[in-house]
Parts: sequence; C-alpha cells; structure tokens
Amino acid sequence: MTSQTLFYIIIGILVVNFVIDKILDLLNARRFQDSVPPELKDVYDNSEYERSQLYKREKYHFGRLTGTISIVATLLFFFFDGFALVDGIARTYSDNNIIIAIVFFGIIMLASDLLGTPFYYYSTFVIEEKYGFNKTTRKTFIFDKFKGWLIGAIIGGGLLAIIIWFYESTGVYFWLYAWGIVTVFSVFMNLFYARLIVPLFNKQTPLADGSLRRQIEKYASKVGFNLKNIFVIDGSKRSTKANAYFSGFGREKRITLYDTLINDLEEDEIVAVLAHEVGHYKLRHIIYNMVATVITTGFTFWLLSLFVGNATLSEALGVSQPSFHIGLIAFGVLYTPISEITGLFMNYISRKFEFQADDYAKTTYAASPLISALKKLSKNSLSNLTPHPAYVFMYYSHPTLLKRFQNLMK
Repeated sequence: MTSQTLFYIIIGILVVNFVIDKILDLLNARRFQDSVPPELKDVYDNSEYERSQLYKREKYHFGRLTGTISIVATLLFFFFDGFALVDGIARTYSDNNIIIAIVFFGIIMLASDLLGTPFYYYSTFVIEEKYGFNKTTRKTFIFDKFKGWLIGAIIGGGLLAIIIWFYESTGVYFWLYAWGIVTVFSVFMNLFYARLIVPLFNKQTPLADGSLRRQIEKYASKVGFNLKNIFVIDGSKRSTKANAYFSGFGREKRITLYDTLINDLEEDEIVAVLAHEVGHYKLRHIIYNMVATVITTGFTFWLLSLFVGNATLSEALGVSQPSFHIGLIAFGVLYTPISEITGLFMNYISRKFEFQADDYAKTTYAASPLISALKKLSKNSLSNLTPHPAYVFMYYSHPTLLKRFQNLMK
C-alpha cells in the first residue's frame, strides 16, 4: 500500500466517523419534540419541559457548529502537512526522540486546547449560564485550564517518555512493557485519584455526623459493606448538576457525594443512590471494567507494535523521517473503527451493569426512592427523556430514565 493510499484511507475514516456522528445527532434532535412517556409525566411540568427542549436544541446546534469547525480544521491540518511542520519545530529543540515526541504532542495538544477554549468558554458562560447551571467563575475557569495543562504534561509526558524508551530499548516486545506500565498506572490512579488529583480541583470533606450519615452507615452495615470514607465534594463550585461516584477498592474505597446531590435529594433518595453505587462494588463491576480495560489496552499496544515502525505511516502524514510519534498519530486514526466497536461493547456492558446495580439497590434498600432520585436528577439537569434508540446504542453508558424506571418497577 502506498503512502498516498493510506493518507486517503485516514481521511476517509475521519470523514465517515464525522458523518455518522452528525447523522446520529440529527436523529436524536428530531426526537426532542416527542411526547414524554406516560411513566415520566411527573418529571417536568409543561413550562419545565419546554425549557428542557430549548436547552437540548441549543446544545445540539452549538455542537453541530463546533463539530463542523473541528473536522474542517483537522482536515486542513492533514492536507497542508501540519504534522510535518510541527515535527520540524520539535526537532529544532533536541535530537533525542523522547524529547522530540514530548514537544511534538505538547504543541499539538496545547494548540488544540487553545482553539477549543473559546467554544468551551461560550458553552460554560453563555449556554450553561443561561439555563442556570453554571457556577464556575472566570478565575476558576482559567486556573482549571492551567492545572489541566500541568497535569497533562506531567502524567501524559511521563507515560509517553517511558513508552518510547521501552520502544527503543526492547524492540518488538515493547508492547508488553508498555502494557504493563499503563496497567500499573491505571490501578494506581483508581486507588489514589481521589487523594491526589481531585483535591487539585475540588474540596473534599468527610460527611458530617447526623441523620444522613447514620442512615448511610446503617445501610452499609446491613449489606456488609465496610465503609469508612464518605466524602462530600463541592460540585456547586462549578455547576448545579448533581452526581455521586464510587472510587478505589480495599482500604482506599470511598463514596463521594456532590453537595448539589445532598441539596437536591431527600435522605432516603441519597441512600438509594448510594445503594446503587455499593451494588457496583458488590457485583464486582469495578473489577470487571478494569479487567476489560486492561485486555483492551494490551490488544491495542500489541496492534500498535505491528505497525508503528512502518515508514509508510509517517509518509502518509507528509513526514519523510519515520518516528514513533508520527506513527502513533496515523495508527490512532486507523484504529478508530476498532475503538468504536470496543466502545459499543463497553457501553452495552455498562448499561447492563447499571440495571444490575439498580436491582441491587431495589433488593437491599427500596425501588421508590431510587426512582424519585433518578427523576429529580433528570429534571435538574434538563435531561433528554426521549433519546433516539440508535443514539442510545452508540453513546449511552447508562440506560435511559424510562428503561431504568421500567426495570425498577418489575
């Protein structure tokens, strides 16, 4: 296969992926006007439902605009040898392949983020502000950006440097070493993300003694769940939208509740949401997801090891001197169809796990408070109650509210 043929295959993948995304977005948008299912009539009143439709429509049109600008900019970058330009700049800094790769990806990531920042700013301070969701200050917005860049440089640059070092030192077996280090890093982050990364962006405080904590501890004791770490995070610092999540395992496991969740829900509803999260742990969903991620990562690195050294990959992107970082870019695009398939499978499994966690909460606590909690959370975030089935199949990691309601009412 010639480099020119490979170039057009890469462009074809980018365009087809964009077209599929936009078709699914359009199908989903056409469902915005659908009537609310009878089971969910109590989620919105008429004025609230109209407001949710306006929000969804505005997000859709803005997403269509930003998506079009993004694909046009990407295609221009490919057609006008943008990678060769950046590669040439990176090579002026060093002859060391690791440093060249770090500078190369640093320039691309920083430029991409800077180009996207005005759109993210508009989404946050215009659209989200208009519908009462945004609580982010401009100071927080700016500091979040700088902290994100710093973390990306340290973690992303560090992992990239190690992987390239393995590539140059171990030859064809580099994928095994790369797989190993990424797996160790993933487990480490799962254990300590809440301790190391979250505090850089949010304040976490132990849930105070009181009725809610007693109810949570009573439930945890009932199901034999050793829970000492219950934290409240100041999600209201950035948004009114609520959430709760489970992280870590062993002695590092913890439940984190957004302060907005505590403000929006009754105590029995919060315990029901927590019971759902405990269900994920008890049913070993966290372990299954981690194993699936490790296997997928290993397969990806193995496949990468077969192609990354091929000079045709670099030539396809207009770069005459073969390198790991250019090969990685080309491989990343070529791998897109496979990642889409694995993503569909993972979303399907995730939706199954959500049903199972709901069933666990229903069996060990109660269905009605979980139903009312899910309805309130959907209402408060102006969620789409009538998404298109194809859109759900492609993108949703959680079942729709209607499907969860029907499952809980069985």
